[in-house]
Amino acid sequence: MTEQLPGLPYGVGDYSRIRQLKMAYIDKTRFIPELERAGQYLFFLRPRRSGKSLLVSTLACYYDRRNIDRFEALFGESWLGTNPTPEKNQYMVLAFNFSEVDSDPERVQASFERYTKTILDDFVKRYPKDFDKAFVTEFTAMDHASDRLSALFTHCRTHHLKLYILIDEYDNFTNTILTAYGKRQYYDITHGSGFYRTFFNVLKGGASMQDSGLSRLFITGVSPVTMDDVTSGFNIGIQISQYPALQAVAGFTGSEVKELLQTYGIPEILAMSLDQTMDLVAEWYGGYGFTANTEVTVFNPDMVLYFVQTALAFRAMPDQMTDQNVRMDYGKLRHLLLADKQLNGNFKILKTVIEKNEISSPIVTGFPIEELTNPANFISLLYYFGLITYSGRMDLEPVLTVPNRTIAGMIWGQLRDAYKDTDVFRIDPYAIQRALADMASKGIWKPFFELLAESVNRYTSIRDYMQGEKVIQGFLLAYLNAATYFLSHSEHELNKGFCDIYLEPFTAGYSGIGYGYLIELKYIKRGELTDDLLKAQIAEARDQLNQYRQDPRLGRFGKEIRWVTPILVFHGWEMVYCDV
Repeated sequence: MTEQLPGLPYGVGDYSRIRQLKMAYIDKTRFIPELERAGQYLFFLRPRRSGKSLLVSTLACYYDRRNIDRFEALFGESWLGTNPTPEKNQYMVLAFNFSEVDSDPERVQASFERYTKTILDDFVKRYPKDFDKAFVTEFTAMDHASDRLSALFTHCRTHHLKLYILIDEYDNFTNTILTAYGKRQYYDITHGSGFYRTFFNVLKGGASMQDSGLSRLFITGVSPVTMDDVTSGFNIGIQISQYPALQAVAGFTGSEVKELLQTYGIPEILAMSLDQTMDLVAEWYGGYGFTANTEVTVFNPDMVLYFVQTALAFRAMPDQMTDQNVRMDYGKLRHLLLADKQLNGNFKILKTVIEKNEISSPIVTGFPIEELTNPANFISLLYYFGLITYSGRMDLEPVLTVPNRTIAGMIWGQLRDAYKDTDVFRIDPYAIQRALADMASKGIWKPFFELLAESVNRYTSIRDYMQGEKVIQGFLLAYLNAATYFLSHSEHELNKGFCDIYLEPFTAGYSGIGYGYLIELKYIKRGELTDDLLKAQIAEARDQLNQYRQDPRLGRFGKEIRWVTPILVFHGWEMVYCDV
């Protein structure tokens, strides 16, 4: 019975709490020896909600000398319980989580000072034998967190104390300030005498000082941008984000996901085989590769746990395949696509990535914010955000692709929002949703494309972006992906040809879907439209669609799905034919 199963740690980043409540835990403790071998001062980057906080909490529990009597309770059932390293329970642990800092520029410094001083004050109280009353009195009277940190390093060096500092989400509030408020406010805290730069100068000094007491340092975040700005290059540490041995340190492997699905009976709940369920989960939440030198890919743990928990709660497929919290995390990206209310070069890069579903580029390990407009740097930022990921190599460069359908849907959403934010193109989202629902359930498809064409006529500024077949194809896909009734495919191979847009009905998610679509798109340049050319294009499209329709793989949907084969012909930005 599911009520007897261990609880799911969805949204729980506290290792001690998971163990205390006997919640399900995907054991990652085998990676701790690898982290020890990697170096003393480590910098680890992963996209949001990838398991970084749980990793930090695990390290804190393992290394904190106050937990020596709790080791068996915390780690007895883990890999590390029978394979401990000599460093277990050997440090005083000072842990920060900077997602706790208020990101409003008017309050950020006060919030940072208040939070860090609270953590530092609590730290000296947790190790009372190492800090006498005189030190604590002087320490807690200091006005600035950076002064307290400096005093702590001096004290640890003098008394030969071993300190392990953990910083989780180091760039959480700086990324929010950058994307929501702009570069000036970001510069104020990360450059010159900014408080965050001062804090990291002290941290860097502690790591560089001989016998400072700072024995180990582990910092997590999303991107290297803030670190490059606050330290002028993080030259005291090692960036381990792309180490092959650490690929799965903060993500689920396929075997781990399979075991989780079986344990909670998800295939039975969904009336699917285990392989079918794995394929579904992989398509929506898998595909992440964080190093070019391994064929192993991992699943986003937060997304997988959301799926399992929701399926358990409703005893059915989740109505929403994408966790709303994930949508909010990636919503910040669209501010990087605009400059003075105009779509910038970053928008073009993101648009190219999603339309082609791949891009070749090396990943830059660090760059300051003023170099973000460099295309290679923005591509790297997309990688760090988890919007594109390693999938192989082409010639000398790595190939980066969109990892899964959840991320693809959010990228299409970013493009739609960018059009709206710049007033290039606006359309009623409810009308689009209803039109797509009619396509899926009733086979009524013309109103969707007519709605887009009519709106393009009203918003003349969008016409500048709609020149060429591939551009129009991408524009259509952006709005065809406004709902998840279909799994859209561009240039999909069917019966030895390539269908421009294949809308695969998402029958696993929606029982009421009755239609799928094979769409052929033709484009005629402005000024070249003639009746004979239009007829020729329509005839060619019809032949192609008849060929695609014979693909035996479409038969797996059975008689429940009817296939519709629309032909769309555009003359420049104008749709001049819309029929079967």
